[in-house]
Amino acid sequence: MAAPSLTGPVPAGITSAPHPRPRSAPDLGQLILKVGPMAHGGHCVARHEGRPVFVRHAIPGETVVAELTAADPSDQFWRADTVKVIRASEFRRLNQWKLADSLRSYPAGRQPVGGAEYGHIVLDYQRRLKAQVFRDTMVRLGRQTLEDVEVLVHGLHADEPAGLHWRTRTTFAVSPGGRLSIPVHNGQDAIPVSNIPLAVQELNELHLWEIDFSGAASVSVTTPGHGREGLIIITPVPEISDSPETLKSYADGWRRQLSRLPQRVSAIVAVRRSTQTSQKTKPQTSPSETVENLQLRGRSWVREDVSSEQFGTKAFRVTGDGYWPVHRDAPATLVEAIMQAADVQDGQVIADLYSGAGLFSAFLSDAAGQHGAVLSVEADSSASRDARFNLQDVPQAIVLEGKAEEVLSSWLDAPATDFSQGGLHSRRVDTVVMHPPRSGAGRAVLSRVHELGPGKIIYVSSETAAFAQDTRWLTEHGWGLDAVQVYDLAPDTHRMTSVGLFTRPGAGSA
Repeated sequence: MAAPSLTGPVPAGITSAPHPRPRSAPDLGQLILKVGPMAHGGHCVARHEGRPVFVRHAIPGETVVAELTAADPSDQFWRADTVKVIRASEFRRLNQWKLADSLRSYPAGRQPVGGAEYGHIVLDYQRRLKAQVFRDTMVRLGRQTLEDVEVLVHGLHADEPAGLHWRTRTTFAVSPGGRLSIPVHNGQDAIPVSNIPLAVQELNELHLWEIDFSGAASVSVTTPGHGREGLIIITPVPEISDSPETLKSYADGWRRQLSRLPQRVSAIVAVRRSTQTSQKTKPQTSPSETVENLQLRGRSWVREDVSSEQFGTKAFRVTGDGYWPVHRDAPATLVEAIMQAADVQDGQVIADLYSGAGLFSAFLSDAAGQHGAVLSVEADSSASRDARFNLQDVPQAIVLEGKAEEVLSSWLDAPATDFSQGGLHSRRVDTVVMHPPRSGAGRAVLSRVHELGPGKIIYVSSETAAFAQDTRWLTEHGWGLDAVQVYDLAPDTHRMTSVGLFTRPGAGSA
């Protein structure tokens, strides 16, 4: 059953159907809403007859006409997109990415693409809203007091005034016609694009939208912000991956089209093949996947240069789609924040969990010195190989491939095991640095870190809700959030990155 079309009198010039409806959008109706505070995830909270409605592309205090995108009568809350502004906020601006602007997308008969849900808000006010969301989330989920999390969200000077041209990694869908596309938010459609305003200029200068990527399920493009090289990763649809002859034909076609690109741009095909492992005790089969890289041109990695005025300059190899901070200046920003929070002394032992290609480990190793040790723990085999390459000339850096939970357990079970065998060499861990995935570290990892008893925990997070939940666990076990810095490393989106320093009375003492 469709929701009521409007909650009140319709202002002059507004009709119940002011635009063609996007193909993928069900006819759920529209509401006139007085918009409340910003919530985690990029939605504002409004209410219709007491029911919460999460509204995207709005600003707190506005009155808007909202197109319902999810409105089952049995749901506790509904979702909607702003399609017309009746009373605008003083902080509203024209969204500089037309395809992400709901006010222009719906009249054109389509939904806005995802990934720029704050693009209609002036940059300074975006950060004020992010600070409010961070505080609210830390109080609600993290059980912190407002005084403990009274933060400012720090922006980077290079992003002023518009918040554009910062993204170094972008993954595209591919349209039926072979064009690079960006999916709409929470929808099935993807919209072909001819530029990405949030991406560094090196991506837009490649003009990849002119290439026919038919046969690909997705295309990931890495364009480092501090270099001129690039890497294109094409993932074929399963039907092509499973047929060697068909795969070769498509790969030859992609190679021919990419030949016009500058030589500094490499390209690979990531061939993902599903296998079925029979389960004798169950009638079903459990799927697994193998990945093979087919080189089209160049190499399978990019070089990332990270320069800090205080801590020096280092170069890193990052293979394929391995994790690396997306904002062009995020690596240096996070390195400086972590180094200042950790305050590593010569001879200390540092555990760097979820270490990726060894970004933080490299700088931490300089501070720990030859009498110290940095244990760089990473589960992904490709990232671990990169870390070994990046840290090969740093004898105090030890790369351990394995899940954080399992490595921590091994340290607790056999602390006397030598460094060369992946142990602690009977040394105490002075500081744990962790940058877990967006799902957070979780209780299994946190409980083992707690048992390890370091003097400090430095927790880097790009997902505030997960950080808040892990903060709650730590504070319930005696840790205090001594300091937290929050950075706007994804302008025009709702995302932010926090660096928290946790300590515990008596922790890390000899």
